[in-house]
Amino acid sequence: MVLEEVGRPLRLLDRPVPEPGPGQVRVRVRACAVCRTDLHVVDGDLPNSKLPLVPGHEIVGVVDRLGPGLLAPTVGARVGVPWLGWTCGACEYCASGRENLCERARFTGYQLDGGYADYAVADARYAFPVPAGASDVAAAPLLCAGLIGYRAYRFAGDAHRLGLYGFGAAAHLLTQVARYQGREIYAFTQRGDAAAQAQAMRLGAVWAGASDERPPTLLDAAILFAPVGALVPAALAAVAKGGRVVCAGIHMSDVPSFPYGLLWGERVVRSVANLTRSDAEEFLSLAPKVPVRAEVEVFPLERANEALAALRAGRVVGAAVLEVSG
Repeated sequence: MVLEEVGRPLRLLDRPVPEPGPGQVRVRVRACAVCRTDLHVVDGDLPNSKLPLVPGHEIVGVVDRLGPGLLAPTVGARVGVPWLGWTCGACEYCASGRENLCERARFTGYQLDGGYADYAVADARYAFPVPAGASDVAAAPLLCAGLIGYRAYRFAGDAHRLGLYGFGAAAHLLTQVARYQGREIYAFTQRGDAAAQAQAMRLGAVWAGASDERPPTLLDAAILFAPVGALVPAALAAVAKGGRVVCAGIHMSDVPSFPYGLLWGERVVRSVANLTRSDAEEFLSLAPKVPVRAEVEVFPLERANEALAALRAGRVVGAAVLEVSG
C-alpha cells in the first residue's frame, strides 16, 4: 500500500521485492500495526516524507534474507521493526546512548519504506527479537505503541497515581504494565467515549473520565498520548507539586498560553522523542512477564485506508493491525 501524494488515499501496487544491502535484513511481513503517526505522515502533518512511500513502522515478520556479510539475526528469526530505522552511530547523541536524538536519523514508514507491504528491508541493528507467546498481530502494536509508550512511561518516574490522556493503543498497553507494577491509572478520553472508558476500567484503571474533567485526586504524573496541545495545561492542573507531564507524541497541536501558577511548584513538562535500542530491549523483555496483551482490530493489508479512517475517526478500541497474507 503506497502513499504517492500527501493527503490522498494509499494505492495497492505491485512493486519489485526489495533486496537487503550491507547491514540490512529483508523481512517477510506478517503484520503491521496502524499508528497515529501514520496518519500524521499520510495527512502531511509531518513534512518532507519520502514519496512514493510505503507507510508503517510497527512491523512483525520473519527474516528471509541477510545483506552481504551479515551473520545475525538468522534467516527464519521472527523480528520486529520500529519507528527508528537508522542512526549514524557516530554523532554525540549516538555516542552517549541517545541515538533517538541523532540528527541524521531515518525513520521507518516516513523516510524509509515500511510495513504496509509483503516485504520490508530494515537495518539489522533495529530488528528486534519478538517475544514468543504473542501472535504476529498481537505483537505488532508493541513496536511503537509499546516501545515509545514505554519510554514515556519511564520518564513519568516512580509515579504511583498516573494519568493517561488519550486511551488508545499505547495507553491500553501501559495500563497493563502499570497495574503489574502496582500503580494506579487514571484514564482520560474524549468526552462521550464510553468504549475507551470501559476498556480502561476493564484493564484495571481506578477512574476513567473525559479529558476536560478533573480526576478525584491529584496525580503524581501524566502522559499525553492525544496530540492536543490544550491538554498540557489541563494535565498540569491535575498533577501535584513536583509532578511530571510527559508529551509522548511526535506531533502535537500548539500548546496555548497558561498561567505560570500551573507550572510552579516544581512541576515539569517534557517531550519524548523516538526510542532507543535499550528501550526496545527492556520493554520487549518485560512484556511477556506482565504479560502485556494487545487488544486488536485486524484489517487485511488491502484495507489499509479503512484502518486509517477508523483510527482518524476514533473508532478503534485498542490497536488497529494490518495482517499480511500470502
